[in-house]
Amino acid sequence: MALLFVSLLVFCSPARAQWIGKQTGCYADSILANPNRPTVANPADITQYGVLELEYGGDRTWPEESVQQTSFGGLLKFGLLCDVELRWTTTSFLLQTDAVATHRGFGDNWIGPQVRVYRQTKRVPSLAFSYAAKIPSASTDGGLGTGRVDHSLTFLASKDIAHLHFDFNATHSWIGREGTSGFDRNDQLNLAFSRTIHGGLGFTGEFYGDTQLNQNTPSFVSSLWAFTYTINPRLVIDGGFEGGLTASGPHRHVFAGLTYSIGNLYPGWRRKQQDRTRP
Repeated sequence: MALLFVSLLVFCSPARAQWIGKQTGCYADSILANPNRPTVANPADITQYGVLELEYGGDRTWPEESVQQTSFGGLLKFGLLCDVELRWTTTSFLLQTDAVATHRGFGDNWIGPQVRVYRQTKRVPSLAFSYAAKIPSASTDGGLGTGRVDHSLTFLASKDIAHLHFDFNATHSWIGREGTSGFDRNDQLNLAFSRTIHGGLGFTGEFYGDTQLNQNTPSFVSSLWAFTYTINPRLVIDGGFEGGLTASGPHRHVFAGLTYSIGNLYPGWRRKQQDRTRP
């Protein structure tokens, strides 16, 4: 499914989205971080061409009464092509405590591409699609994982309006049923917005919600609020909290993390930088 999705999007992309080795005008003059954190929504614009970028952070959640969960994990992104990004989301540590016991271990992994099909213009936002498949690496003991493969397909749009940046996501998910074959399905809608306050300090907020997945997982609406700070163009830190707006939404959720652009892995970028510094 992943290979089919990538193939369709690549062949449907504008002519400028060519295969590696035929890329033109893709290298940026400097490396800039492209944070997906701290919102649930992701931007339609992808990591710069050839750049390897890491996002990592910690979360403390209270998903229900007498249950609390602590996790550390991140997202590794690579700008494979001008308009194609490879994504690997992983939870490196997961600790869940309830009234009976404490369970700890690794979480699940998600792998998939994001393909930008249109770059923002004055009237039209950046547009993209992404696909992700879950590798069920989390233990099923204590409810750390389901042990089932899940899939998600997302439409993304991003636009700068006045001094605000908006990210809109619409996601359809196929969630593997526990103890049986087949999938439950639901949808998620996200609208995130951000604004620079002063210097490197910024503010971001988000409203999002899920439709009902099954009889045990009802629909909900939630909100998220955070501050970000750009230490330098390649490093951004963030921290904030989330609160459910409906009874079935997340209880409390606090988080902090960072986004760091490790570097450009393509040799052509280094040659370009050398050419720019020559007298």
